[in-house]
Amino acid sequence: MPRFDLSPAELREYRPAIAEPADFDAFWQRTLDEARSAARPPLLTRTESSLTLVEVYDVTFSGFGGDPIRAWILAPAGAAGPLPAVVEYVGYGGGRSLPHERLAWVNAGYVWAVMDTRGQGSAWGAGGATPDPHGAGPSAPGFVTRGIQNPDDYYYRRVFTDAVLLIDALRSLDLVDPLRVAVTGTSQGGGIAIASAGLSDELVAVMPDVPFLCHFERAVGMTASIPYGEIVTYLAVHHDQTERVFSTLSYFDGANFATRITAPALYSVGLMDQTCPPSTVYAAANRHPNGADVVDYPFNQHEGGRAAHWPVQAAWLRHRLERLEGEIRS
Repeated sequence: MPRFDLSPAELREYRPAIAEPADFDAFWQRTLDEARSAARPPLLTRTESSLTLVEVYDVTFSGFGGDPIRAWILAPAGAAGPLPAVVEYVGYGGGRSLPHERLAWVNAGYVWAVMDTRGQGSAWGAGGATPDPHGAGPSAPGFVTRGIQNPDDYYYRRVFTDAVLLIDALRSLDLVDPLRVAVTGTSQGGGIAIASAGLSDELVAVMPDVPFLCHFERAVGMTASIPYGEIVTYLAVHHDQTERVFSTLSYFDGANFATRITAPALYSVGLMDQTCPPSTVYAAANRHPNGADVVDYPFNQHEGGRAAHWPVQAAWLRHRLERLEGEIRS
């Protein structure tokens, strides 16, 4: 697949104007205040498994509207804590799957948590276990147009809130150092990571891979690939709703959350990615107040760096933690 977007040099300087609602911060403050007021302490159940070096916990925590959301939390066996933690969010259509499928972070000495994305989990992987009891208005097949007529009803309002409250829940555990929590995810998971980092204080790092949910107006005009193609399908039918749709999406654009992130950031991007075009990723990465590190994979599409990228993340995060420890000691 040939490159179709801006040149690498242009991408590094790409800083487009992004529509941002005047009440963006007030909208999200109200949303999180309401969710936190309805939240209950997380419920952890130790789960028996064949992972003799890892402790597995099946977790239920409170998300948007107090809804019960499922997650896995894995910890090194016998660890006393408090340990650094990595929260992972999953890609479009997937669920939390099974705990033995992702062992890299826990084997590197971290507490690792993965969130079940509400209503998803039936398109790939080993499934999910969290329903989405809310619904609003007509939508195209998939999730990205659900409730798109109004930001209060939009599907990702619920998902992003769940993501922030998982961070809250994880920080409440004795096993976790609340000042050493990082977030990561690929595609949809990367977009959720950006949003959760923009809405959470004192994260140690954010590591989005080939993130979805960034610079919607450009993405929808550049690609018909799913998931952005679902918005194209919706607008091809609802011709009179273009302004309303993009107004809603502006409350959920990763480029707007990026301006509010205080944690160091490491992005990855595939320069031949037609699912999440490179310029949409850079539109978010280039808006970080303190800058972001970006790793390009010039000949990769939406798979990005695949397994080769995790060692890059692990070394980068280890450096961030060592630097933080040095700052505390000084």
